[in-house]
Amino acid sequence: MTLKGKAASVEFRNVTKAFGPVVAVRDLTFTIEAGELITFLGPSGCGKTTTLRMIAGLELATSGQIFIGGDEVTRLPATDRDVAMVFQSYALFPHMTVAENVAYGLTVGGGPKAEARARAREGLHLVGLDGFEERMPSELSGGQQQRVAVARALVLEPQVLLFDEPLSNLDAKLRRRMREEIRDLQRSLGLTAVYVTHDQSEALAVSDRIVVMRNAAIAQVGSPQDLYERPVDGFVADFIGDANLVEAEVVRVEGEEAVVRIGGIETRRPGRSVAPGPAKVAIRPEALKLSEGREPGSIEGTVTRAVYLGSHLEYVVECVLGELFVIDHAMESPIPQGATVAIRLARRGVNLVPGRDSEAQAATQGIQTEPA
Repeated sequence: MTLKGKAASVEFRNVTKAFGPVVAVRDLTFTIEAGELITFLGPSGCGKTTTLRMIAGLELATSGQIFIGGDEVTRLPATDRDVAMVFQSYALFPHMTVAENVAYGLTVGGGPKAEARARAREGLHLVGLDGFEERMPSELSGGQQQRVAVARALVLEPQVLLFDEPLSNLDAKLRRRMREEIRDLQRSLGLTAVYVTHDQSEALAVSDRIVVMRNAAIAQVGSPQDLYERPVDGFVADFIGDANLVEAEVVRVEGEEAVVRIGGIETRRPGRSVAPGPAKVAIRPEALKLSEGREPGSIEGTVTRAVYLGSHLEYVVECVLGELFVIDHAMESPIPQGATVAIRLARRGVNLVPGRDSEAQAATQGIQTEPA
């Protein structure tokens, strides 16, 4: 017997979910392709978990249509949808063995117990827990409990596998290992997976595409690289990794490039359909290069904070652009607090931000969002 995926697409058409006067999700339209892992990312209260719960059927849409595998499921309850969810809390039964927990979804519907046990063993094998069948959840580490929760979902062979912040209870090192294992499983089994997190690095690491949400609506959809290097506005730029949002001026546009004046120096950057005049630029912390002293063609600044973090140094630098956050991997030459530095811009990681400011957009839309 081999567990297999029945990957199906997911489509939302103008879906809104309201709880009384509070709009939790507003007019969402998107498609998740079969076999794709897509992550919904955003701050608390943005609507990402409500979206996941509507895919699962745990919440029903106020308006709009939801399709799974081409079939409309808008009004179907969770029990009639071929989906499985891995919860943040794992939700294991403490009085059942690991094998019984994994097989529970198969046996509760009256399926053959022998087949359920065989599939439970296979599910545990997939997540690297051979030999753990007779243990109790209390005898497992957090990472092992997480694996049991994943195995329990996998044995159901769902059309769509849902993850609701599944790694938030784990330490940083284990979180990194588990996200790699989840991604490897998703790819090897060809699963359609929908992942919810507020952790930007987690989203960048596991996703084919990311949906960034803010104020109950979609801010931007794209690949991790698209969102990191081509954010549509200041909110996305700042939320997908740290970004220094600074004022600049587009001096002129030459073809697909713009000549941009940043802090008194001029640099060429992809134009992104901007016009000459005032503009905003998102500068990634790793795109700022520091050296002690003063240099022609650079921006002068003063280090107001220097922090050693083992793998890199973090600086806060005060300059004509304001306060800049800098990440520096040149561990052999740390710069002391109080030093005068020359700031240079790397070729990548300095991006013009098109469009209106996100805060202005939210204000004009008058969106009420769900509480955090």
